[in-house]
Amino acid sequence: MSEHIADLFRHLTAGVYVVGVADGDKRNAFTASSIMQISFSPLLLAISVGPDHESYELLKRGRVFGVSVLRANQQRLADHFGTQSGRTVDKLASIPWQTAITGAPLLLDALAHFDCEVVNDIEAGDHRLVVGRVVDGATVGPDGEPLIYAETGNLDMSASLYPDSFR
Repeated sequence: MSEHIADLFRHLTAGVYVVGVADGDKRNAFTASSIMQISFSPLLLAISVGPDHESYELLKRGRVFGVSVLRANQQRLADHFGTQSGRTVDKLASIPWQTAITGAPLLLDALAHFDCEVVNDIEAGDHRLVVGRVVDGATVGPDGEPLIYAETGNLDMSASLYPDSFR
């Protein structure tokens, strides 16, 4: 593991989000920072997710996801959704949430919401790049700043995933 490379990549400006997924009555959510808008027309978002995660299985089957933009003071929520497995714990059980138009869960106390239908799913190294068409969205709390990935330290424990060198 290279702390140097991990620190370098934390300088890429990214927010911290909770991505909710659904397949019928089954729901789960996970913390993510690798999310970006990739098109204006149509409105498309791309998310990165590990294919071995329980959430990816629901995402693959249900083909919907919701993005809840976390506030700067919601590191605890990022920890909650980022450090437990959806295979063993119902991460949504103790958190207020609502069902989006698509059926994906959205956190009630988020800064903003995006509701998406999957239009593409692409292999991207050790992750999957999932593209969703935004079908709904709202600013929930106009007052507040988003939680920034660089401020979360090694929350996602990714430091151990970086190579020792660039070659």
